[in-house]
Amino acid sequence: MKKLAAITLTSALVSSLTFSTAFAFSDVEDAQKEAIAALQNRGVVSGIDNEHFAPKGQISFAQSLQMIVKGLDLNLDAIRFANKPTASGIYTHVADDAWYADAFIIAYYNGLDIPKDVDPNAVMSREQFGDLLVRALEKKGNFPLVKMYIEIKDADQITVQYQGALQRLLLYKIATLDQEGKLYPKAALTRGEAAAWVYNASKVVEAHQQKPVPAEEIAVSVEPVNDAVNKVTLSRGSKPSAGYAIAVTDIQFGQDGQAVIHYTLQDPQPDAMNASVVTEPKADVYISSAYKVTAEPAAGQ
Repeated sequence: MKKLAAITLTSALVSSLTFSTAFAFSDVEDAQKEAIAALQNRGVVSGIDNEHFAPKGQISFAQSLQMIVKGLDLNLDAIRFANKPTASGIYTHVADDAWYADAFIIAYYNGLDIPKDVDPNAVMSREQFGDLLVRALEKKGNFPLVKMYIEIKDADQITVQYQGALQRLLLYKIATLDQEGKLYPKAALTRGEAAAWVYNASKVVEAHQQKPVPAEEIAVSVEPVNDAVNKVTLSRGSKPSAGYAIAVTDIQFGQDGQAVIHYTLQDPQPDAMNASVVTEPKADVYISSAYKVTAEPAAGQ
């Protein structure tokens, strides 16, 4: 028990970004509660113990990268490797068995330009975290942005290479200036601020993700023509005007007695003159009665 009590705050902060808990924190201010709770529920962050998050504690580069990678769901799902990549093969000071090694590998293969000799234990400043977070966000897609310049009262303290990213950080509304219009770019970022910024960035991604278009339901009816052949009709149901159509592209006959009808759909062109009359687009095919029929959209539909 004495050994457990001797665990330092630094050690707890390191591990707190790798394990999730199900507890609410008593030391989190109202302004950051929603962000920290949301990231905690997703397993992105956790506390130094069951009750404390230590929101005012400083955050290291390794902790920052872990939070950004997990918070924005950067991954290697679309990449196939001939050999398993290693952190030590990319970075000078990142050991392969470090708890943050995977985050560094994921960041590298997602195109984040991180110095090869980065010190994982270095304290992250507000401008460094903001720059890294914006670059990670923009790897997720192209997000609409108002073209304007926000005056930062302490802009003269911003490192030149970070200026553009920090402008976008504010325009995305990931971070805000204080009442004096300052960003304090060189100040150390706190855990609470980092969580809030990552949460806000994840909301940007969520707000602009393309919603999948629901598939249109196609009715399939089968009418016997004779003992050997069925007439199969595909229908789109009632449509408000002419110009809607459905066409059969091919039929795939399987050895299991299944016949899959592939079809394409056509909607009225915006500049077309179509009669405003209720229609029911249909397509008919004739198939052996020995087959059980289903219909699916053709490739590309």
